[in-house]
Amino acid sequence: MFAVLALAVSNPQTLFLSALFAVSLAIVHLYAGKLRFLDAAPRSRWLSLAGGVSVAYVFVHLLPDLNEHQEVIQELEGSTMAFLEHHVYLMALLGLAVFYGLERVVKASRQRRRQAGESDAPSGDVFWLHISSFAIYNALIGYLLLHREEPNTQSLFLFFVAMALHFLVNDFGLRQDHKDSYDKRGRWILAAAIIVGWVIGSGTKIPEAVIALLFAFLAGGIILNVLKEELPEERESRFWAFALGAGAYTVLLIAL
Repeated sequence: MFAVLALAVSNPQTLFLSALFAVSLAIVHLYAGKLRFLDAAPRSRWLSLAGGVSVAYVFVHLLPDLNEHQEVIQELEGSTMAFLEHHVYLMALLGLAVFYGLERVVKASRQRRRQAGESDAPSGDVFWLHISSFAIYNALIGYLLLHREEPNTQSLFLFFVAMALHFLVNDFGLRQDHKDSYDKRGRWILAAAIIVGWVIGSGTKIPEAVIALLFAFLAGGIILNVLKEELPEERESRFWAFALGAGAYTVLLIAL
């Protein structure tokens, strides 16, 4: 199943547009730090709004499709392995759990270094673990620019908008965690990972069941990465901005 490789995109318009969006997503990581108005306390309403849009995309667009993806997996696996019946939902849970675990590792490392009188940033090993994990995450998103459940321009645009705003939220959080290390190395690695994912997607195609699992993992990761930025009390997040972003994008997704 995993050995199926073929030319992935036959529509030149889709290929060009997805390439443009991949570059645009990379630019978000490279230049989000220039948006100084986002670095505010209480939390910038624009970051809360961006988080609301990302979560709305997951709950209104990605999660409802998981049921269809689950049917695809069950057809391929057959009915002999009952414990595999919830493949997709387990992958969503795994995505959430993986990024929650990473968040705890980063916070614990920062705390240890502060108590030791060092800088308020994780150790070098934790930095590379965190950035490597997000690089894989970004490469997955770059790949899925070309391989979504609905391969059309409208679906591509909605995915791009949600991911661009999601990257804005992620970028802000990663910069707070890793300080100068993120600006010097991290953001460049994450920007490059998006392009690498797109390049892989432009020349290969994996089975539909695997795409379903990747989308499920992504859904879980997005939920955790947005909520970890919004929920901590010290963030002083803007609930109404978050609700506005979620509500407005929900209406848009339902209307289209």
